[in-house]
Amino acid sequence: MKKVFAFLNAIILVNIAICQNISGTVVTRIINSVYLQNKGGENPERRISVYLPPNYDQSKQRYPVIYYLHGFMGNDSIYPLMKNILDLGIAKNKIRPYILVIADNNTLYSGSFYSNSSLTGNWSDFEAKELVEYMDKNFRTIATRNARGIGGHSMGGYGALKIAMLYPEVFSCVYAMSPGLLAFVKEFGPNSDSYKQLAAIKTKDELDKTYYPRVIAACARAWSPNASKPPFYIDLPFNYIGDSLVTDTAVYEKWRSNMPLYMVDKYASNLKKFKAIKLDWGRNDAPRFAVQCGMFSQELENHGIQHYAEEYIGTHTNKIWTTDGRVLDEMLPFFNDYLQFDEK
Repeated sequence: MKKVFAFLNAIILVNIAICQNISGTVVTRIINSVYLQNKGGENPERRISVYLPPNYDQSKQRYPVIYYLHGFMGNDSIYPLMKNILDLGIAKNKIRPYILVIADNNTLYSGSFYSNSSLTGNWSDFEAKELVEYMDKNFRTIATRNARGIGGHSMGGYGALKIAMLYPEVFSCVYAMSPGLLAFVKEFGPNSDSYKQLAAIKTKDELDKTYYPRVIAACARAWSPNASKPPFYIDLPFNYIGDSLVTDTAVYEKWRSNMPLYMVDKYASNLKKFKAIKLDWGRNDAPRFAVQCGMFSQELENHGIQHYAEEYIGTHTNKIWTTDGRVLDEMLPFFNDYLQFDEK
C-alpha cells in the first residue's frame, strides 16, 4: 500500500511540475477603432488582451482563436486566474494550444451590449470585423471561420449569440455561458420595477448607484438611442405616467429585434451554418436566466437548429473561471472539439 501511495504521489508531483512549466503569455494592444467613432462620448480607442499559448514566440505555428466577450461592468482584463486556467487546460491536455482574445467593451454606462448603435458606435462590427482583421494581421492565426470561435459570459453570452447570428461567415462555433437579455423576462420585463426606478432617476451619478436601471439605460443607448433626449439620450419600451405603465410599441419592436430569442426566426438559416452551438446556465442563478435560456433553447429546437443546452448546479459567477468551472471543463474543450487546428 505504501508503494501505491508513493507512486500516486509521484504522479501528482510530476503533473504539478508539468503545469508549472507550461505557461502562456498575455499581451495588450490598443485599437483606434474606425467602427467605434461615435456621438455618445465613448472612447474609440479600445484595449485588447490576448492570451498566447506556451512557446508562441519560439515557433512559427498558426493557431485558432477564441473571441471571448466579457460581461456587464467588465473589461478586457485577462487576470492571473484566467491565464492559469488556460495554461492548466493545455497542461492537462484538455485543449490543444490556441489564442484567446478579449476586447474592452466597457462604456460610460458599463456595457456596449455588443450592438451597433447610432449613438455609441458599431460594437458588433468592431468585434466581428475590425478585431478579427486586426488579429489575423498581427498574430499567427489560422485566418478562416473554421478556426474562429466566439463565446462569453452574461452580457458576453448575449453578445456571442447575437454576433453568431449576424456573422456566420466569420465564426464557426459559439458557446454562451449564462447569456442575459435574451428576452423580456423578470427584471427586464414590463412587470418589474426596473423601468419605474429608471423613470425616477435624473442624473448619471444617481444611475451609477443602481444595477437594473443602469443595465436598461445601457441597452437603450445600444438599441434605442435618442440623441435629442437628455440626460441619458434614450427611448424606452416601457414608460410611466404617474403610476401607469405605457408601452412605446415602436421602441418595443426595436428592443425585440435586438433580443436573441426573437431574432431566431429571422436568423435561423445563419445559425444552421454553425458547426456547434452551446449555452448553459446555473440552477441557482437569478430566475431570469433559467427562464430565458430555456425559452431560447426551445426556440432553437422549434427551428430545427442543433445545439447543446445545459443547466448545472451553480450561481451566476461561482463556477466560471475556476478550477472546477465551466470554462475549464466545458467551454475550452468545446472549442477544442470544433475548431480547426491545422492550416489547410
